[in-house]
Amino acid sequence: MSQTLSKSTLQVSGLTLFSRLLGFTRDMLIARYFGVGAATDAFFVAFRFPNFLRRLFAEGAFAQAFVPLISEYKTQNNLLELHQIINKITGHLALLLALLMLAGMMVAPLLITLCAAGFDWQGDQHILATLLLRIMLPYGFFITLVAFMGSILNAHTQFSIPAFTPALLNLTMIGATLWLSPYFSKPIIALAFGVLLGGIVQFLFQIPALRNLGLLPRFQLDFHNVVVKRVMKNLLPTLFATSTTQINLLMNTFVASFLTTGSVSWLYYADRLLEFPTGILGAALTTVMLPRLAKSHAEQDTEQFSVTLDWGLRRVILLGFPATVGLILLAEPILSVLFQSAEFTAHDVHASSQSLIGYALGLVGFLAIKVLTPAFTTQSTHSIAVRVAWYSLASNVGFISLLIIPFAHGGVALATALAAIVNAGLLLIFLRKNKIYRPTTGWILFLLRVIVATSAMATTLYFIVPVSNWTMIQLVKSILIGVAIYGATSFSLHKNSISFS
Repeated sequence: MSQTLSKSTLQVSGLTLFSRLLGFTRDMLIARYFGVGAATDAFFVAFRFPNFLRRLFAEGAFAQAFVPLISEYKTQNNLLELHQIINKITGHLALLLALLMLAGMMVAPLLITLCAAGFDWQGDQHILATLLLRIMLPYGFFITLVAFMGSILNAHTQFSIPAFTPALLNLTMIGATLWLSPYFSKPIIALAFGVLLGGIVQFLFQIPALRNLGLLPRFQLDFHNVVVKRVMKNLLPTLFATSTTQINLLMNTFVASFLTTGSVSWLYYADRLLEFPTGILGAALTTVMLPRLAKSHAEQDTEQFSVTLDWGLRRVILLGFPATVGLILLAEPILSVLFQSAEFTAHDVHASSQSLIGYALGLVGFLAIKVLTPAFTTQSTHSIAVRVAWYSLASNVGFISLLIIPFAHGGVALATALAAIVNAGLLLIFLRKNKIYRPTTGWILFLLRVIVATSAMATTLYFIVPVSNWTMIQLVKSILIGVAIYGATSFSLHKNSISFS
């Protein structure tokens, strides 16, 4: 089982890595073309809404509402009924999304105010953000359907197409920056059209694969279908339970709009770097584990269910610990090499690094949430997950109130990190208390190996990372050395522990 999961995870991670590298290229171009200022703050505020939908739907959370249902029908080998249910869910989703997008465009000024109340209601920044939001909102319609289509493919263990699809958004935004922006009096508007185009391209890209499966969705409505009613009823609590991190990030944007100009952008760039490990590892783990968890639950195989969770948690620790330390020690070098320019100054690098360090301290929590939440959604224990989500949101507000004065935007990032740890901790406590998750043997020795290997890596990086004047070669060299030290130490300790057992 572990070999199959590892192979699938590597496949998804590799394609996600490609998309993330394109994302960094995109952000480097945005930083160099547009810098940090009122226009970029307006874009990043407006982009929060489509980006929220992208993360919520396209990075695994949305699939948790549908993969269990699809797996249930697969177990019963009823392809015809499955296709009919898919068609009806697609019709209901499309209708709901169309209404929501239209309503959103009508109240766009209010949405901007809710997200960034620090912007002047009648000011140019608020007007620009409203325009950008109206252009990008239809992206939400397409990306939600893309996520639903991707969940169908994932449930049939076809991971490659959904994993590659996010790269298309980065490509359209890069194209808009390079070739479309010169044609606008306010070049930042080109980025909004790039986002919209990205949604359309992603939607079209998955159609051939679904047609080959014989499950290409068609738009049908059936307001009396019992299964559709159950799915739509469970959709909202499932999405809420899996979206606390994204809601907290929206809250961060709201708070940052009251801080120094540039705070929204500093948080954005730090968040983008955090997406690298959470996307490559977290989203990949969720994508690969979810069909297996759903299958185990449908077959009432509680032992296999627990073993799958254990496998995921070990990967979170194994890769999350060194990634956290690496982001903290290399925060300024990474930001400087990727983004620093005449428009993105050394001050912006330092300010963004404070946000990145704050976010990085919660990386293991962010990853653990992605692994643990599917255990609740596959078993339809939505009420527990929703309750934990409320605790996470409340803790984020509390931590922000304590940390924003001494640490400004860095405190906002740290508050979200601490809230993620609270969220993951509560989920784990419930799963252990109810014996849904039973840890396998060897955890203490495993943790000791990870801690020792991470400490060796951290010590090495502390002495080799230059204080200033970082270059791409120095950064890559430092990362490779850190990975080599961690890998060699982990392997050595693992080998010795086997020989002594």
